[in-house]
Amino acid sequence: MPASSPIDQIAERVERLLVRHEEVQRTNALLQEQVEALTRERDALKSRLAAARTRLDALLERLPAEPPSQDSPA
Repeated sequence: MPASSPIDQIAERVERLLVRHEEVQRTNALLQEQVEALTRERDALKSRLAAARTRLDALLERLPAEPPSQDSPA
């Protein structure tokens, strides 16, 4: 098999780079989907946390200001 000409070598390298570029684009698209899914999950968890804090604050407000004394009958 005769040695490839410099043009053939460049063409082969360009083809490999194009294939690699397509692979990287697909990988990037998959990673972007994962980032978007995790962002949605994070936002949902932040919303649930805020709701839970609101419920806890409401419960804390319902507690008496001072605990009943030990001397008073139950």
